Amino acid sequence: MKRYKLRIPTAVGKLETVVDDPEGQRRGLLLVAHPHPLHGGSLENKVVTTLAKAANEAGWVSVRPNFRGVGMSDGLFDAGRGETEDLLAAARFVEATYPGLPWVLAGFSFGAFVQHRLRQQLDARRLILVAPAVTMYEFDPVPPDSVLIYGDADELIAPEAMQRWAEQQQLATKVIPDAGHFFHGKLGELKQAFLEACPC
Repeated sequence: MKRYKLRIPTAVGKLETVVDDPEGQRRGLLLVAHPHPLHGGSLENKVVTTLAKAANEAGWVSVRPNFRGVGMSDGLFDAGRGETEDLLAAARFVEATYPGLPWVLAGFSFGAFVQHRLRQQLDARRLILVAPAVTMYEFDPVPPDSVLIYGDADELIAPEAMQRWAEQQQLATKVIPDAGHFFHGKLGELKQAFLEACPC
């Protein structure tokens, strides 16, 4: 495994990004988006790192940017608009190094909102939404093979709201019993649910 710490050029400056490359026979690219930047979200979030590690173990290259204004990333919070542009810039930059590999997009909470927007501009094999903030942001329809993962004890986003949103679009869901929003003590179950949802 090789780790690359990059500062990728975007419209507002540089985007701090960590790329973990399992080397060998690479199977695809996973782009992971972290939770809300103004509430402590970063590429080091344990949900984000759990998803990235799971993908690495399955032979996928993981890409974890810090949203604008977080860590070494330039710019200021832009409520999802600029963040979507930044992730697209990061994806285009990375795929130049790994041409022809398919994308999977995964986002946690606010990151799920950004990734559902990015999916409208970037072709991907799967969109995986972890505890998506459907009660805080206006989500558009997503591709029918998208998957929701959430805990039935989520204290920030009502589980009923996530389930209802998924049912409206007939999306697959994976519900982790007794898991809260941040999956404390449930990262193993989260990893398993992600691997079942990911075509990796």
